Amino acid sequence: MNLQTDPSKGDTPDGGQILDTDTDSIVVRFAGDSGDGVQLLGGQFAQATAVDHNSLATFPDFPAEIRAPIGTTYGVSAFQIKFGSRMIKTSGDSPDVLVALNPAALKVNYKDVRVGGLIVLDAGSFTERNLKKAGFEVDPRGDGTLGEYRTLEIDISALTLEATKPFDVTQKEALRGKNMWTLGLIYWMYDRTTAATEKFVAGKFGADSPVAQANIAALKAGHAYGETAEVSGDIQQTRVSDVEFPAGEYRLVTGAEALSWGLVAGCRLAGLDMTFCSYPITPSSPILHILSKLKNFGVTTFQAEDEIAAACSAIGASYAGNMGITASSGPGIALKTEAIGLAISTELPLVIVNTQRAGPSTGLPTKTEQSDLFLTVWGRNGDAPMVVLSAQSPADCFEVGIEAVRLATKYMTPVFLLSDGYIANAAEPWLIPSMSDYEPFPVSFRSETEGFQPFSRDDETLARPWVKPGTPGLTHRIGGIEKADGSGNISYDPENHQRMTDLRTAKIDGIAKDIPKQAVELGNEGGKLVVVGWGSTFGPINRAVANMLDAGLDVAHIHIRNLWPLPQNLIELLGSYEKVLVAEMNNGQMLTFLRSQTRQDIDGHLKVTGQPLTIREVQDAIRARVQN
Repeated sequence: MNLQTDPSKGDTPDGGQILDTDTDSIVVRFAGDSGDGVQLLGGQFAQATAVDHNSLATFPDFPAEIRAPIGTTYGVSAFQIKFGSRMIKTSGDSPDVLVALNPAALKVNYKDVRVGGLIVLDAGSFTERNLKKAGFEVDPRGDGTLGEYRTLEIDISALTLEATKPFDVTQKEALRGKNMWTLGLIYWMYDRTTAATEKFVAGKFGADSPVAQANIAALKAGHAYGETAEVSGDIQQTRVSDVEFPAGEYRLVTGAEALSWGLVAGCRLAGLDMTFCSYPITPSSPILHILSKLKNFGVTTFQAEDEIAAACSAIGASYAGNMGITASSGPGIALKTEAIGLAISTELPLVIVNTQRAGPSTGLPTKTEQSDLFLTVWGRNGDAPMVVLSAQSPADCFEVGIEAVRLATKYMTPVFLLSDGYIANAAEPWLIPSMSDYEPFPVSFRSETEGFQPFSRDDETLARPWVKPGTPGLTHRIGGIEKADGSGNISYDPENHQRMTDLRTAKIDGIAKDIPKQAVELGNEGGKLVVVGWGSTFGPINRAVANMLDAGLDVAHIHIRNLWPLPQNLIELLGSYEKVLVAEMNNGQMLTFLRSQTRQDIDGHLKVTGQPLTIREVQDAIRARVQN
């Protein structure tokens, strides 16, 4: 398959063509029923791509229904990967290749494929019944629906059954191997070997298991199919050249993994054990699953009976001298709100991870959105400021996890850490860091009795002392009712409430001196236009700005990690540009937030579809502002 190859790029030493789709990169999307093993297929292809030294970014797209009727559009699962011979920052806009394992998968996804792209179809699934389930009145293969694309029809189901016939498996078990057959074909298309996946399958089912043998046979059969004359002329084998990564050891990492490990690393740097208290909710639950396996790192996990109990238990753990951490998504964060206010009032360290999803209420539970900025910055009763951080990519979650623990313990305050469904499930290559490169920030618990007051404050940080219960001579009381400055006794004095409110605010505001100044990611400091983003919009914004700079436009990119308090120089930096464009996946929360901090005219490119921003739409938004 030759997808816009560039002869000037030359050939690889082994004669394979170097792909040049959007500067040596390609986007492939796998789609099928939620029982077709699409996520496994995509994950294995991503692993093989990483091993072959290509840069990549992935986007798993799950159905919300636990088990939608088979063959319906409600049950379509997809996995998109962009890979190439340059550094990849997004999972791609439009697929160059779509693999659709049933009509429903085709129905949901074909319009996203770029014009001239390739659609690989499992012809065996295009029965009259399946077409009707998918909402097709006539077969789209023959009515011109797919006229803008190249199509390759293969009876994958039949070929899978043929390949697995020698093994003692049921027809149902055999058909489950069609994801392996498909993977084998795609491996051939991009010059990948099957060895790693064969090892994975043998490890999962047992090397001598008939199921393992059948799946490996299907994998090999798909790979062999690509080598035969049957598809010559339809597709050609393509090789994407290696990326020159900085030296070091890498692994493929999801946002949920990196965030979990970052929190553990932060606790180790602080010299604390972690108590993680959570209640299952999509897409936050993987953090609980990952941390439950890390007991040897001083991690205790607790699955609470509800969100409120999870937050209160984490606060109790912090009161006892552990690092209390809780995690949820939008609806669960709303339930935790009163407990978070308690952590602010008691001034105890706490990290609250919010893996955002589309709302309101249940909304679109498996789709991504930056919907909780207002909730985290302002969403509490009373004047209750707290730190809010945001990760920009799967790998960045590790760094932000460490920083959340550092700020929570240094300033005795709860900290919000924002991720989202895209970051949590997406994967990218990650350079495994050495912990010796990180400066420890060990916690000191108060043990001296002389002059002790539970709400006395450090002169620099305004943090109160942290005392483990049972420390001799340091008995004290804390709670949600307002406390007297210093002594911590219950106080209804109006002037004291003013003072305590001001102190809590000053403590959080002062953190701005302890965080990096806002940097410009791309472009100049000052100019015609700056695009401002936060969180998972980093990739598409950064690539769009890079493309526009190459086109000669005066544009820059600023990405905000510290959402509250804001970096000290941010507002002044924004003022150095003629126009400010905020690009985000909500209806204007950061846009409104920045407008509240400055009188500067700020515009927005807003998207609330449950899908990530694309490079193309950010570029269009830039052109519209620069050319006016």
